[in-house]
Amino acid sequence: MEIHSPLEQIQFEIPSSIELYIKRDDLIHPFISGNKWRKLKYLIQTAQLQNKKTLVTFGGAYSNHLLATACAAALKGFKSVGFVRGEELDASNHTLFLCEQFGMKMIFVDRISYLNKAELFEKYFSNNKDAFFIDEGGRSDEAILGCSELIDELPQTFDHIVLAAGTGSTFCGILNGCAKHHLNTKVHAVVVHKGIQEIVDYTISKSTYAHYSIQDNYYFGAYAKTSSDLISFMKKFQQATGILLDPVYTAKALFAVYDLIQQAIIQPREKVLFIHTGGLIGNLGMKDKLQ
Repeated sequence: MEIHSPLEQIQFEIPSSIELYIKRDDLIHPFISGNKWRKLKYLIQTAQLQNKKTLVTFGGAYSNHLLATACAAALKGFKSVGFVRGEELDASNHTLFLCEQFGMKMIFVDRISYLNKAELFEKYFSNNKDAFFIDEGGRSDEAILGCSELIDELPQTFDHIVLAAGTGSTFCGILNGCAKHHLNTKVHAVVVHKGIQEIVDYTISKSTYAHYSIQDNYYFGAYAKTSSDLISFMKKFQQATGILLDPVYTAKALFAVYDLIQQAIIQPREKVLFIHTGGLIGNLGMKDKLQ
């Protein structure tokens, strides 16, 4: 399944001298959208080569990665198991409800046990040779390879690429894709949680591309936290463009784009690519905040 997501130029409140484009990875698939498909692509190929039958992964109660894995497993003929951080929730949780519809078996674990994912996998699947381990968020060398292919799809070069960074796999993939094509593009990772050093260390270990910055002023207090300014920006953008964002990743990263323009880090006559990494189903679990 090879899908090249469309590229759209956006003119919402952008100075006329700057060109802003959005790589619409959110349109790749309704449930395996954004960077999720790119991360899972080679992981699933590896599982197939190893003749595995069950994909085992990890996530929070509103994890888009859990949903993407459940759907991809069903699509490719695997069973799926998800270790869910926290106590069991009812069916009003839209994400876990959809995971269940795709056949995912969920194992709810306390937050302390969840920290050691390798130990959990060993505890439950040490005697199951059919089980295939996928880390939280799909973090892996395979995920980096899949994400690097986004650069292959671009019909033009850009002065800046901006994207949200969670585990760092997508960021490292984009860096490696830029290195492969010998670009001088500046890649900005907008970190959406407090794990700044983890992202930096992971980047150094997985990529030699030097033209990047870590933007750590846009996580709005903590992972999944928001503010009235962020929600206002998100709604204005959506209503002006018809492109939905999510408040955990893409809204924060796009907010950063506009702020970088204000700071003149992005300058007149430059071309900017914003990568829409999907994750829109999670909005259903944040209706109270968004309203």
